[in-house]
Amino acid sequence: MSDANPAPEPQHPDFDDMARDIAEVPAVEVIVTVAVNLMSAAAVKTGLTEDGEKHKDLDEARKLIHALAGLLDAGVPEISSFHASPLRDGLKSLQLAFREASLVKDEPGQGPGEKYTGPVYG
Repeated sequence: MSDANPAPEPQHPDFDDMARDIAEVPAVEVIVTVAVNLMSAAAVKTGLTEDGEKHKDLDEARKLIHALAGLLDAGVPEISSFHASPLRDGLKSLQLAFREASLVKDEPGQGPGEKYTGPVYG
């Protein structure tokens, strides 16, 4: 018995098209997009979503917040204050939320990302 509907061929990404698409994206947009993705993931792992406790994982949140702080430390001089200000505010909010959610509090200056931002008090 032959199959009347053969399985479709697997789709492979066209890397030339992808490279062309990326080539058209300004660096500031890439930096901001990556920062927003890190910020969103950190918010989920810090328990700041509707499901809160279901996805809360402070070890993972620490890593994401630290990576976000490092990206902003390196990237902010390359982007305008128009883009940098809300990212810095978001980072500080995440650091404060992390501090509040932690059962064992980090010493000021030892929390996630504080190596780059300085101590966060909350």
